[in-house]
Amino acid sequence: MKKYQQLAQQIKDQIELGVWLPGDRLPSLREQVTNSGMSFMTVGHAYQVLESQGVIVARPQSGYYVAPRQVTRTMPAPAKVMSDETVDINTYIFDVLQASCDASVVPFGSAFPDPRLFPLQQLNRSLATVGRTVAAMSVIENLPPGNEALRHAIARRYAQQGMQVSPDEIVITAGALEALNLSLQAVTEPGDWVIVENPCFYGALQALERLRLKAVSVATDPLHGIDLTALKQALNDYPVKACWLMTNSQNPLGVTLSPEKKQQLVALLQEHNVSLIEDDVYSELYFGRERPLPARAYDEQGMTLHCSSFSKCLVAGFRIGWVAAGKHAKRIQQLQLMSTLSTSTPMQLALVDYLATKRYDTHLRRLRRMLAERKQHAWQALHAVMPAEVKIHHSESGYFLWLELPEGMDAGELSKLAIAQKISIAPGKMFTTGNAWANYFRLNASWLWGDREQQAIVTLSRLISQLRES
Repeated sequence: MKKYQQLAQQIKDQIELGVWLPGDRLPSLREQVTNSGMSFMTVGHAYQVLESQGVIVARPQSGYYVAPRQVTRTMPAPAKVMSDETVDINTYIFDVLQASCDASVVPFGSAFPDPRLFPLQQLNRSLATVGRTVAAMSVIENLPPGNEALRHAIARRYAQQGMQVSPDEIVITAGALEALNLSLQAVTEPGDWVIVENPCFYGALQALERLRLKAVSVATDPLHGIDLTALKQALNDYPVKACWLMTNSQNPLGVTLSPEKKQQLVALLQEHNVSLIEDDVYSELYFGRERPLPARAYDEQGMTLHCSSFSKCLVAGFRIGWVAAGKHAKRIQQLQLMSTLSTSTPMQLALVDYLATKRYDTHLRRLRRMLAERKQHAWQALHAVMPAEVKIHHSESGYFLWLELPEGMDAGELSKLAIAQKISIAPGKMFTTGNAWANYFRLNASWLWGDREQQAIVTLSRLISQLRES
């Protein structure tokens, strides 16, 4: 059990024993840090867990209080597995994303981290260097599977984690999204069933719609990730061909599966002969000392297509990703030749030049530290101004916060009102084929906090209160 879980259970036990009664004010975060000797982030996460469970409530400008005892009512359990024979969500996603493209909009709805966190000057120097030397034949030399030196560099990073991945099974792509789409196309045919998380990255839903695939959505929560019991049910009930999951810093929830759960996941999929398409673009953005292994590390049968990119941790504009495709590598190369032909040669060569400087890990350490600090600051700022009924789910990686509005509220309506005030958010409907997450939204916490961001969350709080009253 992690430290934040231990503290949460300790406080919960105290409440059950009557040490703290309904309505009592709990020690503040700072007081609890002093009393427990734990870090501010650990204490904050423990309080967030208790709040998400309804054990305590936050009151703006006042603190945390033991929640009133609730009368137990029998409510229908939310569906653990949902199926959709036709996925139709691209229009909604397009409209939301287009509305937030304006540079004057506060980009809380953005999927990308603050680009000012990236070593842009060094990358531009690398791009200028290769631009002076790139030859006409370089295009031919960097056709699928991609630049050999870059594939070797990626294979060495796998090796640092104790994973045996050959450069020959790595295919360089135009960002992770192309890697994911090509992987999905390589192991399915139109009309096949594919498992996704609920909620899941909206790019997965767009891919299913484009390839005319059927979706089986499996329940996923911010604390524990995908429900393996529900996953087993889905595998038994449907002729599933592939499973598209994020095991590290899941988007939009931010949850990372435990090593034990990753092992169980891989074993379950192998038992049903189902390919795993692992979307692992946030794995470098962990908090703490140890980088989490992907599910691919536990796969000894070669059924996992591991997809990642440099877009979220180094530079978005280069659009360089890859898939460690194993036995599917040749098929993916063929599909890439029929679609995008190849990934940008100058961008591949520029990355090879930058990675040769040995500055990448230094950059990653700074990036992780900055994201952790900014996420914690945003979480504290939101707690200070949001209505007490709004729950803020916090994870120990990445840069997303997942906000839960009171039951019955529509984050899509909030998004429309916010855009009119030059603020973007990512409403929960973007991440599901149903309405289970209509009262949730994702907020990008990677931005340097200033007056603009502070005023934006004050405005969001006011809009939420207006929606509740109406």
